[in-house]
Amino acid sequence: MLFSSALIGLREGLEAALVVSILIAFLVKTGRRSSLKWVWTGVGAALLLCVAIGTVIAYTIGELRFEQQEIVGGSLSIIAVGFVTWMIFWMRATARTISTELRGKLSAAVELGPVAVVVMALLAVGREGLETMAFFYANVRTAERGTHQPLIGFVVGITVAIVLGWLIYRGAVRFNLGKFFQITGILLVFVAAGILAYGLHDLQEARVLPGLNTLAFDLSGPMPEDSWYGALLKGLLNYSAQTTVLQAIAWVAYVAVVLTLFLMPPKETAAPARPAPVPASSVKENQ
Repeated sequence: MLFSSALIGLREGLEAALVVSILIAFLVKTGRRSSLKWVWTGVGAALLLCVAIGTVIAYTIGELRFEQQEIVGGSLSIIAVGFVTWMIFWMRATARTISTELRGKLSAAVELGPVAVVVMALLAVGREGLETMAFFYANVRTAERGTHQPLIGFVVGITVAIVLGWLIYRGAVRFNLGKFFQITGILLVFVAAGILAYGLHDLQEARVLPGLNTLAFDLSGPMPEDSWYGALLKGLLNYSAQTTVLQAIAWVAYVAVVLTLFLMPPKETAAPARPAPVPASSVKENQ
C-alpha cells in the first residue's frame, strides 16, 4: 500500500499545490499582496475542515457494529472511486486552462472583498482535500490492519508534492504537467479498480451484495498476500488472493471502460468555417 498511497498523496497534493501557487503568483504579480493573508486563511480552513471530517468519520465508524462498518466502509470506497474517476478526467480536460480560470475567479473575488477570497481559496483547495481524504481512507481499509504503510506513503507523496509545487512556483523546475497527469491518471485507474473491488467485498461481507463465497480464483497457495510478491501486488494494484466473481467482473469492467475513455484523445472544437472569398469578377458584374 506504500506505492498507491504515495501516488494518491503526490497526485492530489500536487494539484492542491499548483492551485495555491497560481493564486499566490497572481496576487503577487498584480500588486495585491494584501490579499495573500485571505488566501492562506482559506487554505488553512480547507485543511482543518478535511481533518475534522476525516476524524469524525474514523471515530464514527469505530463505534458501529461489524456489518454497519462494512456497509459504511464499502460505500466510502465506492464514493472515493467516483471522486478519483471524476478527478482524472477533470484534470485532463482543464490542465491547460486551470491557471486562467483560477485567476479570473480570484480577480472577481478580490473585487468582492476578503470573505470572497477566503471562500474561493477554501473551495479550490477543499475539493482536493476532500477527494484525498476519501481516497486515502478507502486505501487504508484495503491494507492489512496494524500496518503504517498507507500513512507513510501518503506523507511521502504529500511532501514531494509540496516541494515540487514550491519549485515550480519559484521557476526552478519545469516539466510537462500534461504528461505527468496522464501517467499518474493511468496508474490511478488501476488503484481505483482495486479499491472498487475491495468496497464491493465489504458490501458482500455485510450481506448487502450476494456472492461472498463465489470465488473467481483463490491464489492463497501459490501467491499469498503475506509473501513479498503478494505484498508487492497488493501495494501496487490492491491485489486480493481470494477474489469473488463480482469483484473480478467489476475490476475488469472498470479498467476496460475508464482506461479506454481516458486514453481517447480529447475532442477539439472545430473552428467555424470562413466564408469563401467572392471573386472580383462577380463583384464587378453585380455593380
